[in-house]
Amino acid sequence: MNRLSGRRGQIHPGQANRNPRPPEGCSRFPVAAEYPLNEEDARIGRYPIDLQRECYNSLPLYPAGAVLNLIAIGERMNDVVIIGSGCAGLTAAIYTARANLKPVVLDGNEPGGQLSLTTHVENFPGFPDGIMGPELIENMRKQAQKFGAEFKAGAVTEVDLRQRPFKITAGKETYEANSLIVAAGASARLLGLKGEKELIGRGLSTCATCDGYFFRGKPIAVVGGGDSAMEEANFLSRYASRVYLIHRRKDFRASKIMIDRARANEKVEFVTPAVVEEILAPEGVVTGIRLRNPDTSEKREIVLDGVFVAIGHDPNTTVFRGKLETDENGYLLAKHGSLTKIEGVFVAGDVQDHRYRQAVTAAGSGCMAALDAEKFLEEHKG
Repeated sequence: MNRLSGRRGQIHPGQANRNPRPPEGCSRFPVAAEYPLNEEDARIGRYPIDLQRECYNSLPLYPAGAVLNLIAIGERMNDVVIIGSGCAGLTAAIYTARANLKPVVLDGNEPGGQLSLTTHVENFPGFPDGIMGPELIENMRKQAQKFGAEFKAGAVTEVDLRQRPFKITAGKETYEANSLIVAAGASARLLGLKGEKELIGRGLSTCATCDGYFFRGKPIAVVGGGDSAMEEANFLSRYASRVYLIHRRKDFRASKIMIDRARANEKVEFVTPAVVEEILAPEGVVTGIRLRNPDTSEKREIVLDGVFVAIGHDPNTTVFRGKLETDENGYLLAKHGSLTKIEGVFVAGDVQDHRYRQAVTAAGSGCMAALDAEKFLEEHKG
């Protein structure tokens, strides 16, 4: 193939050999009876055109180092693109990389997901002494890279799922993919206070199941007024000496049965109406909170060791609105494991899980999505 014109059967003039020899990489050698040279071929030492076709049709289209790799210009084609680099995305990357699918992982807005913001993780299997969240994420990332996964920074701003290959835009780059795994996660809502994010893992948490054990025998607060807040207050009472349930209104969004359960718990104290004005942490670790009564403007401080924010999560699904099915809260809908309504698009992790939201369940769903993607690609070869 002419590397510059795109036509097969011709050798670029710079590659012409004055002595008729087979093109580099071609094992076929001319036999005079089969490929007689005409006068023009003999004059410039060009290989007979029929043998050129035979050789060049069997060679790689873009041999390494020979010419500019035109495929690398503009959009990039991949078997698998994974959006998200938390537990779900990294597990999917490990599995697809081991299947030799060479996945490209787009880190997203929160590289490493929520686990990268936590400190000590004690409930992930295989670590009897626990492991730091960022260390667990880094180990998973290295494992995926070991098998050939490629990581790219940047948040996804646009996806085109109307036909395969799918197109995913992140920053200035556009990637084409024969299959797509969406593991973009969900972001916990915070109170919007100054320095709040810096206190995550230092007394501030958004996951009672993950971190409750660290507050054994200590006073803590749960902020929120929905079912999740009631459930977390009851759960945390197993460990904490006292649980202050703080809500900005006297009325709750939670169901009556959940409110009744929390009120019946002698360790749970309702503090309403109250707005958290400041999380006290003079040395970078939570020591208390300052509250304001919105009706009377009266202020109050409570000494405690932990604050659990339970005001909900926002799935990172903005770019998929109108393209993939979601529930009323914006979480992607999966069917039969990780499948979506679009063939070749799979979902995993907290982006489709508003119930469990655990590292181990996210990892499991990442495995499922990877296996489903591998099977899909096998069934749609060519």
